[in-house]
Amino acid sequence: MIKTIIFDLDDTLLWDKKSVEVAFQETCQFAAKKLQIDPALLEEAVRFEASELYASYETFPFTKMIGINPFEGLWGTFDDVGEQFQKMKEIVPGYRIEAWTRGLRRMDIDDPELGKQLAEYFPKARKANPFIYKETFQVLERLKDYYQLVLLTNGSPTLQKTKLEITSEIAPYFTHIIISGAFGRGKPDPSIFEFALSQSNLQADEAIMVGDNLMTDILGASRAGIRSVWINRELKQPDKEVKPTYEITNLEELFSILENL
Repeated sequence: MIKTIIFDLDDTLLWDKKSVEVAFQETCQFAAKKLQIDPALLEEAVRFEASELYASYETFPFTKMIGINPFEGLWGTFDDVGEQFQKMKEIVPGYRIEAWTRGLRRMDIDDPELGKQLAEYFPKARKANPFIYKETFQVLERLKDYYQLVLLTNGSPTLQKTKLEITSEIAPYFTHIIISGAFGRGKPDPSIFEFALSQSNLQADEAIMVGDNLMTDILGASRAGIRSVWINRELKQPDKEVKPTYEITNLEELFSILENL
């Protein structure tokens, strides 16, 4: 019998991908007002340079394990406990400026001052554009009286808490909110799933995991013996190795699954 539903946050309940896209669009359009450049090409250049630069830092293995991507590095403060987070806190101000400045250079524009302005603009644009899937709240509202809800998210505690603060209606639905950066390991490590179960005094067969990422949410749940629901809104191709228990394209499809369990 299912007693608890464990939800991922980013791109499961929050539409983080769209928030990042809009922040990039607004920042690149700000640049285009100052220079004759194509905002879409600047975005492509900065995404490339940010990813390359992010992977070059000594903190990269840690950020990969915890589940913090290059574009979160462009707006997070990482004012978190721990040596690796403190290293990130030192790195990210320069990383942001360098990523935007290199992106401009990739378009044959050498303007470090504008790079600095864009680095400051992007975090504000990201915070100003929180997007939530239209069905998120109605689904949580219907579930809350029948199941314990747990939020299990990869990332920096300060950054994930910021996301929850700017979409403040989400957190009250959850009995427990578990963030990989505070726990010390990220999904798909089974230990964080086992910790989630222990917080609620549950066995694996009493919970089900709902998430958008096959390689973190679904793989981790499988390793911990927890049934899983892959929310595949973008109709991605399935993986030969990682197989969810169920697959849906909209959170409202959860109800028919739960009714048959």
